[in-house]
Amino acid sequence: MRKPSMIVAAPCPLWRRLLALVYDLLVVVAIVMVVGLVCQLATAGRLIDTTHGAVRVAGWYRPLQAVVVGGYFLASWCRGGQTLGMRAWRLRLVSAAGAPPSLRQALVRLALAALPLALLALVPYLGMRIGFGAMLAAWALELMPARLDPERRALHDRLAGTVLIRLH
Repeated sequence: MRKPSMIVAAPCPLWRRLLALVYDLLVVVAIVMVVGLVCQLATAGRLIDTTHGAVRVAGWYRPLQAVVVGGYFLASWCRGGQTLGMRAWRLRLVSAAGAPPSLRQALVRLALAALPLALLALVPYLGMRIGFGAMLAAWALELMPARLDPERRALHDRLAGTVLIRLH
């Protein structure tokens, strides 16, 4: 009879975190596409209005997308500590004490990690290059502490009281 193996963990290197994020980006694109299709079908194709030359999207659509995508991350982190990208790269989110993260910790982590997306609001005023560059710079600043922290925690992990660990 085989003994159950103990989970051995180490702090997650930044490169693994970024690769898991790329995988999760693919999942997010799929979620956004499915929600968009369902909304188009539910509105009989009137979700996006282009009748007067300008593109107008229903006001409830973007918040709905944010809730659904946020729900994916919250459910993944709270139920098993892993998104699909984190599973592929053998990473798990835990509280600083090593337990599964609480809903509050997951919400704080999600809000702080997604905060740089708000900088995309600058795009209509300053252009795509500056708005997108500002968002990427904010994420770089958010991830910078992971290079210096002994547990390799990004700013959103430090403030949420969570740790991203690498499973062996």
